Amino acid sequence: MTDNANHPGAVPTPSARRRSLLGPLAAALVLAGCMTQPVVPAPHAGVPVPEAFSAGGTQAAVPPAPWTVAPPAEAQPRGEWWLGFQDPALAELVQRAGSANTSIQQAAGRLAEARSLLRSADAARSVQVGASAGVTRQAGAATTGSATPATLGTAGLNVSYELDLFGKLSQTSDAARLDADARAALLQSTRLMVQADVAQTYLQLRAAQTELQLVNESLAAYQDTLRLTQRRQQAGDVAELDVARVQTEVAATESEALALQRQQALLANALAVLVGEVPGSFALPAPAGDAALPIIPPGVPGTVLARRPDVSAAQTAVMAAQARVGVAQTAWFPAITLTGNAGHASPELGDLFKWSARAWGVSALLSLPLWDGGQRDAQVQGANARLEQALASHREQVLTAFREVEDQLASLRWLSGQAEAQGRAVTAARRATQLSDTRYRNGLVSQLELLDARRSELRNRRQALQVRTAQYTATVGLIRALGGDWGDAAPRVAAAP
Repeated sequence: MTDNANHPGAVPTPSARRRSLLGPLAAALVLAGCMTQPVVPAPHAGVPVPEAFSAGGTQAAVPPAPWTVAPPAEAQPRGEWWLGFQDPALAELVQRAGSANTSIQQAAGRLAEARSLLRSADAARSVQVGASAGVTRQAGAATTGSATPATLGTAGLNVSYELDLFGKLSQTSDAARLDADARAALLQSTRLMVQADVAQTYLQLRAAQTELQLVNESLAAYQDTLRLTQRRQQAGDVAELDVARVQTEVAATESEALALQRQQALLANALAVLVGEVPGSFALPAPAGDAALPIIPPGVPGTVLARRPDVSAAQTAVMAAQARVGVAQTAWFPAITLTGNAGHASPELGDLFKWSARAWGVSALLSLPLWDGGQRDAQVQGANARLEQALASHREQVLTAFREVEDQLASLRWLSGQAEAQGRAVTAARRATQLSDTRYRNGLVSQLELLDARRSELRNRRQALQVRTAQYTATVGLIRALGGDWGDAAPRVAAAP
């Protein structure tokens, strides 16, 4: 019996057809075995997590944990941390910034864009349905094999579906979903950044206002001393040099007051932009009193990695990069697309929609580039390079998170001691000024001693205020470094100096 499978004009047998289909698949599998393996992320980006912050006192130990996925930023309880400062004006400004700040609006727009790309990626995994209609003039349109040009009209529906046998579409969708999660985390990080900037700018503005009051009090005291010295000069008790000295102190203090007014204007303008308003029409809420200084428990370092939205975004970016490595690797495998169409076709447009003109068809297309000059290999290498970049960025973000917490904890520790020492200096300087003023009015000390006492008191009071402001700034910085929350522990309020 003759084997017709090898005859040039023979119809292929079913076994031969199966072999012809399996050939490209086998070649794809062989090529896929030569692909670069993706980089596996290390737990916590390879950074050893300490048991406690070195500047935060003794904390509970962190239990060992494997590589875990940080919860989505939107699911993290941030809390209204600014309420810990017990300042209604600050709370109002933070609320205004949350709805009108342009940085937050931009981050929200980027999140919306990422989510639209996710919907587009998911749509590529579903059945595609389209309608088509057209008129074609070509040879053989009326009769097969005829060289006479004829017109052919078509109208119908087209259906296509790509089989996701090797995970190309699913991994593309996963990468888009992870990108959206990262954008959500960055939105939360932007909100936290804006809230912290509003709080720090507001507290610095209030400190500048208080410092201006101190300078104005000193200015009034210098002016009083100037009037007294001028009267004593007229009486012949002091020389003109004494008057000139006091006039110098008055002018220098007036200059300091003007510098503080300039600083206030700049801080108010910055605060206006943060809350999304025009600086010229910005109205600062009236303060109800001095803001409280909350004491924030730092917790353990391990909680920072799961709480900070920027760390969560960096980790999500790593997983998205991993998914895109898989997408690049699937280019070595064949793509299989199923298509179908149904409609009408006729050389006479008047007969196009008759029942006799109906037509339909189904097909399956398998495509596999055999030689592309190294394009697919380059794409895999590029995806792996971007993954390595994401891993390095994640590690950098983890290290930065730990550094920021340690910086703020160290600042608060030393600022606490500095505030105590500066408080003692203010008390002593105030007493020295009182004694010097009384003795000067009685003619027991020179004018130089009185001026030195006043300068010392003003300097120490301003330094005490600056230390207090630094404590506010470091506290807000610590809250930001902790991810905008401090867990279940409630903050305590430090006593005012």
